[in-house]
Amino acid sequence: MAEKKEEMKFTKYEKARMIGSRGLQLSMGAPFLVELNDAELQKLHYDFLEIALKEFDQGVLPITVRRPVLGHKAK
Repeated sequence: MAEKKEEMKFTKYEKARMIGSRGLQLSMGAPFLVELNDAELQKLHYDFLEIALKEFDQGVLPITVRRPVLGHKAK
């Protein structure tokens, strides 16, 4: 059977939190998860949030979202 891969939809708040967190990681020296040459970096003005947004758009952010499930208590 063909495996159906669902794309997770994020709220604007989750997206902002993930991009902001990744931008902070990048500003503190984390490696880029996308291939960017010097021309692309100059086009982005070396902006960590823009780089994080590019990573988000390509689906390579190493950040997950945990949502509460109704009826279950957090551990």
